[in-house]
Amino acid sequence: MIRLPDETGALAEYTPRAEPGVFDPAGAPPLASRIVYSAAHVVADPFADVTPEGPAAVDWDATLAFRRHLWSHGLGVAEAMDTAQRGMGLDWAGAAELIRRSGAEAKAVGGRIACGVGTDQLPAGPATLDVVLAAYEEQLAVVEETGAQAILMASRALAATAAGPDAYAEVYGRLLRQAAEPVILHWLGPMFDPALSGYWGGEDLDAATDTFVEIIAAHPDKVDGVKVSLLDAQREIKLRRRLPDGVRCYTGDDFNYPELIAGDEQGFSHALLGIFDPLGPLAAQAVRTLDTGDGAGFRAALDPTVPLSRHLFQAPTRYYKTGVVFLAWLAGHQEHFSMVGGLQSARSLPHFVTAYRLADGLGLFPDPELAESRMRRLLALYGVSA
Repeated sequence: MIRLPDETGALAEYTPRAEPGVFDPAGAPPLASRIVYSAAHVVADPFADVTPEGPAAVDWDATLAFRRHLWSHGLGVAEAMDTAQRGMGLDWAGAAELIRRSGAEAKAVGGRIACGVGTDQLPAGPATLDVVLAAYEEQLAVVEETGAQAILMASRALAATAAGPDAYAEVYGRLLRQAAEPVILHWLGPMFDPALSGYWGGEDLDAATDTFVEIIAAHPDKVDGVKVSLLDAQREIKLRRRLPDGVRCYTGDDFNYPELIAGDEQGFSHALLGIFDPLGPLAAQAVRTLDTGDGAGFRAALDPTVPLSRHLFQAPTRYYKTGVVFLAWLAGHQEHFSMVGGLQSARSLPHFVTAYRLADGLGLFPDPELAESRMRRLLALYGVSA
């Protein structure tokens, strides 16, 4: 039993689960009906003498071990995305090293991997379209050299530079024509990154969707799929129904993923989700249930995870990474709760307490006693005697 504080500091007794959920991947078949990526976090090196503004210091052993954990459950890894703190602690030099190391690890273990391609080596603010394109090309070359699939991420520099939809069509058209293999296009909404407001040429989301679909339709052979992170299920469904044949929709909706993955009579979404970092084993088990045709069983397994996801991704949404790393620490995937850029301070103690309770209720901790012990250590840091 542990005493947990509420928002007023009042303590209430909580009895953690005695046993973890059962998510043993041994002998499990590959995921069949859906392609499922987990966007993965990075583990900071807590002993490096760094500052929040300096280059990130990464614990490469622990970071790669977490990716092997995801692959062992049959999930793909979406590497060097915003979950890995791109633009919030991890610069391009660190991301490039992460891509190279994870790409080599994926080859060694036979894991599926796709890596983020952006323009974050550029200084903040507007540039020219040629400069933005050259930055994209530099990163695309690094990803393609590893043999990983490329995810063309939304660009802060392009958002600051583009005068309208035609600029997006020009930059993405030139990128897609030179891509060696079909890529995933990523639409990251401003709730994840305010600098991306007005992406695809304006604030009108209907007009932005039209631009997005037109770019895809002009290069359908170079687009494997689109990753949509707008936290709007109906908008994703409408977009999904407009995609050319053969172009997949990968949901990035961390609020509504069960219904979007399950789909309807007109189609479904695959998945590329940050919430599948902490939910990986449970999510893989749920998709295997869906593989058998048991849609109700899939929803019964995954629907109860939504309150945790909505909690971690509550506004300001971009700080969801803090909750993801917190749960990785409680689950024993890393030995500390430290993040690049000092981002472990981005959420409050009440936020952590709720995340712990919700994750424990789902059986996400392989060792509930370890999770409880680590939660006690965090509470003590805040002056709480649990």
